[in-house]
Amino acid sequence: MNTFRTGLLLAALVALFGVVGYAMGGEGGMLIALAVAVAMNFFAYWNADSIVLRMYGAKEVRRADLPWFHDMIGQLAARAELPMPRVYLIDQDQPNAFATGRNPENAAVAATTGLLRRLSHEEVAGVMAHELAHVKNRDTLIMTVTATIAGAMSMLANFAMFSAMFGGSDNRNNTLGGIGLLLMAIVAPLAATVVQLAISRTREYGADALGAQICGRPLWLASALDRLETAAHRIDNDAAEANPATAHLFIVNPLHARSLGSLFSTHPPMKERIRRLRAMAGGQDSARGPWG
Repeated sequence: MNTFRTGLLLAALVALFGVVGYAMGGEGGMLIALAVAVAMNFFAYWNADSIVLRMYGAKEVRRADLPWFHDMIGQLAARAELPMPRVYLIDQDQPNAFATGRNPENAAVAATTGLLRRLSHEEVAGVMAHELAHVKNRDTLIMTVTATIAGAMSMLANFAMFSAMFGGSDNRNNTLGGIGLLLMAIVAPLAATVVQLAISRTREYGADALGAQICGRPLWLASALDRLETAAHRIDNDAAEANPATAHLFIVNPLHARSLGSLFSTHPPMKERIRRLRAMAGGQDSARGPWG
């Protein structure tokens, strides 16, 4: 169901791009914007993992550095039938984690020191299983495609803004007129952002479900999410606040600014995520695992 919803949302985004592109700048303007956005995202696709890891000062962890954590990820990766990812640690008190990499063969998972310090080993296993689920589902690729289209939409909006401001009545490449272009320049990127965030939220539900299957105990992940949400409200993540565009990577929103409401949230409501995991668990207990 999540895959079906993601497909529908991507189709809606592509359709929106096509309509807006032709309305704003004709076929030529649409193709130029798309070409530039694809080039930018092609670079990001091949380099985003190293960029985001450097952004958060992540340091690679070898087995000799942290045997229990390294072995845990190895066991979870084997259960998920994935290659062993690179393992990173971020010196950050806010408990959180993310996965990155363009495919399972080039994946990396990163956890904060706060995650390892504040959560039980079972809860850490639930969190890292969630991140491996993102790798297995190739969510990085999906979000790259989404970002490409949304980026092209933003470029078209900029073209429209300049055209409306300086094109005057001689601008014959659009069917909207000056006021129509200004309105489209505001509404189009907003609509693209809403669809992009909806796709991100859908992928989080999918990673929760698959992550629970990978670790074998949905309640481990449910308990972790509850504790992570509470901690994220109390503990600042300065690097994330300085780079809000990376917030969707984390298992829980690392930002404190949530005043725009759930419509613009990069993550689904936490209560709903926990409810679904508890429903998956049924009468299952949260017995300790091999990392206790």
